This record gives sequence, C-alpha cells and structure tokens, in this order.
Amino acid sequence: MDEEVRLYTTNADREKYNNLATLFGITVALDYLERAFVRDSITAAEYGNESLSSLNYGSTMLKLVGDSVPSIEEFMTRYRMDHPAALHRLKVGVPATVEHSSEAGPETGKWVAETTQVHNGSSFKQSFLSQTLQSFITFMDALKLRLRAKDQLHPILQELVTGYARFKGSKDWEGRSRMVGWFVE
Repeated sequence: MDEEVRLYTTNADREKYNNLATLFGITVALDYLERAFVRDSITAAEYGNESLSSLNYGSTMLKLVGDSVPSIEEFMTRYRMDHPAALHRLKVGVPATVEHSSEAGPETGKWVAETTQVHNGSSFKQSFLSQTLQSFITFMDALKLRLRAKDQLHPILQELVTGYARFKGSKDWEGRSRMVGWFVE
C-alpha cells in the first residue's frame, strides 16, 4: 500500500504531465482572475495585464498538449473542471477589457483602435491582428519556457508566419527573411 505510483516512465511522459498540470493551474487562476475583475477587486489595468499573460500561457500550453487534448472543452471535461469564466475567456482569446472595449473606458477603446490601424490608415479585421499577435506572443512564451525541439516550435512558428503574411507590406519587413529562415530550417 505504501508503494510509489509513477505517472510517467519516460521524459516525454513527464513533460506531458507537467504541461497538463500547468494548463490546469492556468485555467483555475484565470477563473479566479475573471471573478476578481467582475467583483471590482482589481483594476482594469491590473486585470488586462494579468489576463493577457494568462491567456498567452494558456494558448501556449494548449498547443503543447494538443496531441493529448484537442480542445480546452475536452480538457476541462476530462479533468472535471467547472470554471465557466475561464472557459469563456480562453475561447474568446482576449481580456474582457478588450472584448467589451466600449464599456472598459476610453483607454482600452483607444488601444483597440490603434492596434487595428496600419501605416496607410486602412483597417484590418481585428481578428487577423489578434491571431497574429497571439501567435507571436505564444512563440515568445514557448522560447521563454525553453522549448527547443523542432516538433514543438514548428507548428507555433508556422501560425506566426502564416498570420504575418496576411498583412500588406509584410514582404518589405527586414526581419521577415530571418523568420522564414527559421521556419524552413
């Protein structure tokens, strides 16, 4: 009865369980953060920063455990999680202050307007910008988490390159060749 039960036998299994545990923790923390914001326990600025950070880490973790869990809904069902606020926020992908920018105040509305404008003044769909920005942050987070295996980084970088290619003038950017070079290698 006092035997130690191991969850894993290989390093890959250990990493998988660590990533699942991290995703579990991020989901619970995000749910508490949503509740704190709704109850005015934290300011919109504090909420925005923490929520964006949690969403980025959550997105990174979802991509890393994608072979085990295809969606956040299935993950929450499998591990019997009841965190509807976190589920909604992870599905939407942006903090509530951005989702409801007209209600959040002029600063947030101004930020959304500025981020959807390009140099020539034409406006892109906010979803393209949001997806590309999220891909970039996810890739940076993966590097910060010291992920170095090609099979882990390639799908994330592919999303970033694909999203970036949607924008006019992306071919003229000096860093494009380096990013494409990483993708090809």
